[in-house]
Amino acid sequence: MSNSRATHGSLFVIAAPSGGGKTSLVNGLLKHDSNLVLSVSDTTRAARPGEVDGQHYHFVSETEYAQRVSNGDFLEHARVFDHLYGTNRHSVALQLKQNRDVILEIDWQGARQVRSAFPDCCLIFIIPPSLEVLRKRLTRRGQDSADVIQRRMQDARAEISHWAEFDHLVVNEDFDTALEELLAIINDYREHRPHKTNKDYQLLAQRLGRS
Repeated sequence: MSNSRATHGSLFVIAAPSGGGKTSLVNGLLKHDSNLVLSVSDTTRAARPGEVDGQHYHFVSETEYAQRVSNGDFLEHARVFDHLYGTNRHSVALQLKQNRDVILEIDWQGARQVRSAFPDCCLIFIIPPSLEVLRKRLTRRGQDSADVIQRRMQDARAEISHWAEFDHLVVNEDFDTALEELLAIINDYREHRPHKTNKDYQLLAQRLGRS
């Protein structure tokens, strides 16, 4: 008799406004928890200094991106600050099938799409302690002009307005404290998540697409 319980990984979505610190926190999670893997998104924007293709993002042309949308390759995709981003559904499904817990580092639009496809995923939103702190962080990192920072601040206000769509809200005032809170959320979800049957997993595989 086959086991009626299907073993598969969990799906965590972590979102934040630009400058909210989600990338640093996600890197911290990956260092502290060996069962977590980061889904590498496709994007049409150019690589920033220090970014590596295939490690930070898959950098693709708009033509390639449009073809992947047409093929239904994305679990979620969205335009964020004039650039296009998408999560490959097949790579996510493969990692989950291998019992790895997958982190999607995406925005609220993508989180909404993922929740629709996978209602039991865990959505976490990271916010700065204040908008003034966010402005200082954006200025300090030295990547953007004053006009771009102003637009990012406007976008941040709009993004933060969607916080109620998430399961957890983490204030990133102190890095170590925020990281501890994220680890606690993830471990609590693992302990209390509903057990899935084989039928549940088959439905998940259909939603995410077989690898």
